Amino acid sequence: MTYVDGTRVLDIGCGTGRHALYLQKEKGFDVFGIDTSPLAIRVCKLQGLKKARVQSIIEFTLTHTKRVRNYSFDTILMLGNNFGLFESFTRARWLLQKFDKMTCNDASIIAQSMDPYKTNERAHLMYHQLNRIKGLMPGQIRMRVRYKNYKSRWYDYLLVSKQEMQNIVSGTGWKIERFLDSTDAPGVYIAIISSIGKR
Repeated sequence: MTYVDGTRVLDIGCGTGRHALYLQKEKGFDVFGIDTSPLAIRVCKLQGLKKARVQSIIEFTLTHTKRVRNYSFDTILMLGNNFGLFESFTRARWLLQKFDKMTCNDASIIAQSMDPYKTNERAHLMYHQLNRIKGLMPGQIRMRVRYKNYKSRWYDYLLVSKQEMQNIVSGTGWKIERFLDSTDAPGVYIAIISSIGKR
């Protein structure tokens, strides 16, 4: 977490608060966590996360873009492959431009993704080709999460290569400073994305 800077942090897709709680309790950051799972947010609050809300990335952005200037974020976390929550190329660029309005001038985004092309699985390669035929990015998937009797709604999720992430970020008010590769999961990486200056 040495790349988290400033005082105010937005943790998108915070889950049960693994990163948010560490930053709040151990490092003293003012952390706001959002997740679409009511149970995950409940666990966050039970464990002591002071600011947590059941909200999607879209809902939060639309609700807060205009009034968040009095509460601008210094760092946005999108760990756990949560760059995928951008859903698509177009949606990602739109949201990044909105993020530009709700962050400080020297803000950063710490985002994790996985290169979908690091595979030899025939089914995955066929899925990529089907997406290309549909005019979608090869790593755009439709999925839902199931556990015993619980299941989420179906949602879009986006896995991208480093070059694809560069293409998405270009012209949105952000730039990629560097990539950090996973040492034990092939294709998994974290991008450190910085604001190029605004307002």
